[in-house]
Amino acid sequence: MSIEEVVKEMVETKMVNSNKVTKKATKKIVRKTIKSASKINATEFKARVVHHLKYTLGDSDASTNKQAWWQATCLAVNESVFAKLQETKETHIKNDARSINYLSLEYLMGRLLSNNLHNLGLFEAADKALKSLGFDLADLCEQGADLALGNGGLGRLAACFLDSLATLDYAAIGYGIHYEHGLFKQNFNQGRQVETPDVWREFGNPWEVCRPEATQYIPLYGYVEKQVQTDGSIKKIWHSEQTLKGIAWDVPIVGYKSNTVNVLRLWESRADEHFDWEHFNQGNYHDAHHHQVAAETVSKVLYPNDDTEAGKELRFIQQYFFCACSIKDIINRFQKQHSNDWNKFADQVAIQLNDTHPTIAILELMRTLKDDHGLSWHDAWAICRKVFSYTNHTLLPEALEKWSVNLFEKVLPRHLEFLYQINEQFLNQEVEAVWPKNNAMRAKLSLIEEGDERMVRMAHLCVITSHKVNGVAQIHSQLVKEDLFPEFDQLYPGKLTNVTNGITPRRWLKACNPLLANLLNKNIDDDWAKNLNSLTVLSELADKASFQKQFMAIKHKNKVALTAEIENLTGIKVSPDAIFDIQIKRLHEYKRQHLNLLHILALYRRLLANPDLEMHPQVFIFGAKAAPGYYLAKEIIYCLNKMADKINNDHRINNKLKVVFLPNYRVSLAEKIIPGADVSEQISTAGKEASGTGNMKLALNGAVTIGTLDGANIEIAEEVGDDNIFIFGNTVEQIKTLDEQGYDPRDYYNDDSEINSEIKSCLDWLDTDHFTPGRPGELSAIKRSLLDGGDPYKVLADFESYSNAHKALNKAYQNKKRWASMAIMNTAMMGKFNSDRSIEDYVANIWHLDASKAKANK
Repeated sequence: MSIEEVVKEMVETKMVNSNKVTKKATKKIVRKTIKSASKINATEFKARVVHHLKYTLGDSDASTNKQAWWQATCLAVNESVFAKLQETKETHIKNDARSINYLSLEYLMGRLLSNNLHNLGLFEAADKALKSLGFDLADLCEQGADLALGNGGLGRLAACFLDSLATLDYAAIGYGIHYEHGLFKQNFNQGRQVETPDVWREFGNPWEVCRPEATQYIPLYGYVEKQVQTDGSIKKIWHSEQTLKGIAWDVPIVGYKSNTVNVLRLWESRADEHFDWEHFNQGNYHDAHHHQVAAETVSKVLYPNDDTEAGKELRFIQQYFFCACSIKDIINRFQKQHSNDWNKFADQVAIQLNDTHPTIAILELMRTLKDDHGLSWHDAWAICRKVFSYTNHTLLPEALEKWSVNLFEKVLPRHLEFLYQINEQFLNQEVEAVWPKNNAMRAKLSLIEEGDERMVRMAHLCVITSHKVNGVAQIHSQLVKEDLFPEFDQLYPGKLTNVTNGITPRRWLKACNPLLANLLNKNIDDDWAKNLNSLTVLSELADKASFQKQFMAIKHKNKVALTAEIENLTGIKVSPDAIFDIQIKRLHEYKRQHLNLLHILALYRRLLANPDLEMHPQVFIFGAKAAPGYYLAKEIIYCLNKMADKINNDHRINNKLKVVFLPNYRVSLAEKIIPGADVSEQISTAGKEASGTGNMKLALNGAVTIGTLDGANIEIAEEVGDDNIFIFGNTVEQIKTLDEQGYDPRDYYNDDSEINSEIKSCLDWLDTDHFTPGRPGELSAIKRSLLDGGDPYKVLADFESYSNAHKALNKAYQNKKRWASMAIMNTAMMGKFNSDRSIEDYVANIWHLDASKAKANK
């Protein structure tokens, strides 16, 4: 669209008065509008889109090509994004701002168009502009792929934190890996999970830009040489055998109603030398590409299967690669501002380790400061202990990473030397001072776990080095002190602390639930998307019939939309009048999808015995991916799908019960599920879930939680009140007592009480061919895990309480006024669980940053 065409449209729409404003003056207005990156109307946005379609994409005849229009729209948005990004960089340099460098192996970003438009304040203008072009913005938003950079809550938390850091005007940069395929795309073949590559950037990604000037070279393998210096001192030289090239890709992170745009920097691995001409000319075409293929494998997928030694080595290299690239980049950025004044490094740089995956960054910073920049061991170690902080995300011992000493010695021989030296100093000075001559304590706290295969305890290295270690919910942080790291808590009083997780309301309500967002806008004076505590005014409306009617009408509309999505993805028809009971999270035993499964079996048996059972129809909706090598998790998915096949087609139960497993769960699918949820299943074994964030997203959108006293459920219950949540199950203390007494799941299986007889009948049912005709025993793995495997997550111990909580929930739902009040109160009391609040807690207690606001682009 030309300037003249835009002028004509402005006159026609009476944006300017053709009788009073000359054509020349109008052109000036248009050019000024085009120049502005922060105040854009629908006409200007339309002009941008058309311009990019014609002159950037070269596709002037794209009347029906939604992908082209989506790309053009993204490029139009980027004009504002990159203008603000440049201003942000200049502001941070001018203010010499202390920055937080967030290292995470996952960033579950989802789609960015809708989120960026909302954060820039351009959503309405874009919506109006695209409608005038014959397109629906919501429809175009569906064209973009999810950025496949994560798996579950860990990655989504990192994404929310980046959003909040930009919104609150803090200097921040996220570091991660530029995965080619991410985790995997999930499909079902006759009920079984099938993994295929997630080609999320096959046709490019308009939200990222390559930064070749930030390329890093990362050494691997080799040996360490001792060189005697003229003064008699020993210098260590690492002679590597292989070098990876790290290519930087930047994804801008847009703050909400802020002029700050930070960056997520992702590293792509390539070979230092791409191509061997000699091999190629000799006809060895495979060998000619060997180094390139091997190098590119490092950033190919998230969490390569480590069941084999080769898989372990690849995952280890992957972690080191992204840490080494990031540390080099952090140092380069520091040196541009402060040259080699290392006394300022800890004042300017904070590094947060999101779980243990980035732990090698500690050893890499030590090695770089000492070997490459000549600092003494003492000074380098002092810097590390001021710079690093660590977030623990698990209480499961098996989830605390350990790497073999042999692997360290093979891949990173120099880093192993630093590890040994850190360990020696720690044991001989710090441990010995508190527990003198206590070999048992030395063995327990050592960075090296002795055994048939000596292992490096990565979490121990994080705790020893970091100046702060935080859990992610009040109970989790307390258990980290009491159960996971009690000796470290004694050794370092005050180091272990808590920062309860949060979510960004911009994506998880404003963008994903526009109907509810509009209702909130009408009833709340504050900008609730930036001040989530302002939602509390809804508590005064929770029992008002008129507001309840509006709130629940929106919930119903969202459920209608979800029914269409369910039918589109699975072919299953469900009624929006049923209770939509949602469990969406990573498939893992401690999250207890199999407790939900067992309860569904019990409901099915009850309905078969009595089709007139008093029960409001209920649809159980699942979304989850199982790790490729996780056998039982895959069996749970298979069992749920086979149950769905049978239950959904059994006319004897009068559609009172249905089961749906939605394939390829991801952020964009969650954004469709969550607004339509009535019930939020948060049923992990007490003491096993660090926090959870799905519980927050669902509650924020008016779902009522059924959950254990685990993770952030406890704090959600404190906020919403006992009358607005369904709590069940053994507490952390009761779980410990069960273990101390010698828990035996067969005590429940063999007991002849009514509820335990139901458990036995349901488990025995899995041995038959009822759900797998002609193939008895195909679902027996779940029964074996619960009985022969010892039921480590206390499914049978919590079953009766869970079943009773569901009965109370179903009854409550039938009281429409009560349920509406409960749903509204859940939305109203979620202010605490804003990721903005989480970030402010990090800033005040751990990172000590100052906001650095960029000026509006003029």
